[in-house]
Amino acid sequence: MSHASAADDAAALAEPTVPVRSGWTVNLSLATLAVFMAFMTPIQILLPLQLEHIDPYGKNDALSLVTGLGALVAVLANPLAGAWSDRTTSRFGRRRPWILGGALAGAAGLSVTATQHTVAGVAVGWCLAQAGLNAMLAGVTTPIADRVPLTQRAQVSGWTGLMQSVGLVLGALITTLLITGVRSGYGTLAVLTVALALPFVLRHSDPPLPRALRPAFDARAFARSLWVSPRQHPDFGWAWLTRFLINLGNALGTLYLFYFLADAVHYGDPGTGVLILTVIYTLCAALTAIPAGVLSDRVGRRKVFVVLCSLVMAAAAVLLALLHTWPSALAAAAVLGAGYGIYLAVDQALVTQVLPEAADRAKDLGVINIANSGPQVLAPALASPIITHLGGYTGLYTTAALVILIGGLLVSRIRSVA
Repeated sequence: MSHASAADDAAALAEPTVPVRSGWTVNLSLATLAVFMAFMTPIQILLPLQLEHIDPYGKNDALSLVTGLGALVAVLANPLAGAWSDRTTSRFGRRRPWILGGALAGAAGLSVTATQHTVAGVAVGWCLAQAGLNAMLAGVTTPIADRVPLTQRAQVSGWTGLMQSVGLVLGALITTLLITGVRSGYGTLAVLTVALALPFVLRHSDPPLPRALRPAFDARAFARSLWVSPRQHPDFGWAWLTRFLINLGNALGTLYLFYFLADAVHYGDPGTGVLILTVIYTLCAALTAIPAGVLSDRVGRRKVFVVLCSLVMAAAAVLLALLHTWPSALAAAAVLGAGYGIYLAVDQALVTQVLPEAADRAKDLGVINIANSGPQVLAPALASPIITHLGGYTGLYTTAALVILIGGLLVSRIRSVA
């Protein structure tokens, strides 16, 4: 092997040691913002409004169906796109082609969703959007493991993780204050998804994978590679389960927030209410995410922060379970945001430390991301019967608190990370 080839190999697969610059972090954060603005704004604002107009009496079941099917597509698309990204030998690198291609495909899916007038049509459009956006997500998630050293990883993860909440705030501002129509809201999100991806794609190099390191494609081996054995990699398994349960609890608490404000709190304008709560949530997450990431990097510890955030988030869910008032909702948004800010920074850094193989980073992070999207499949199936048969919103938020708490405590089973 030549010296040049060896250098390429090290750049593509070696554990990173050179700190990334602030411009790199900013542009990756913008691309991440694009993904989550396109993900979260339809779920929280546009889909409920669109489905309420299509089927006002069956809006709960329709929202569960559409978001559940979309999340099922996400469960499949993310690790598949990640696995193909790991095998990409383009001269533009492994990640950038998937970021741009996924952005274009996701924008097309959002445009299709905007034109639908039936529940089935909305479901098809949203599934198309989810497929593209999850290909993009596979591309924007992995550069932290590819390029960011451990001593900087939680801090960078804090910035990119915070984009989940910032994306929802900006999306809500756009779709409730600036662009008031559902169709124009989808169209604006589609344009922004591509525009915000371009700075990272165009300005930052991505070390290419030498063709000699790309494994020969075998369909059965490829399918088997999507399963990461928790027996062989127990820390990866516990990290996956921790993330799944915390995200399931969060999904149970947020999926029906629009209807919770309308039907339980009796807030006059639930769309504006969601926006206000989300702004508070995001501000509090911003206050904790970066400091928690910096502190975690400095002390070299991850698990204690995950336990702390689960306790804080569970407390917020209990508050929503006990009190169905606007002031209590405001307080819960602040507490939940503070807890989730810690989680966003530290858990992503923890996950990158338990990945089994450097050559499969995007695929393995795609498997981890099933723990983000999988709860979106399960939460609608659980939330609707809980609301109907197990105590309404009190039962829903009590369940969310228990699930979050269990998830946070299970992080202690991880052995290879402090």
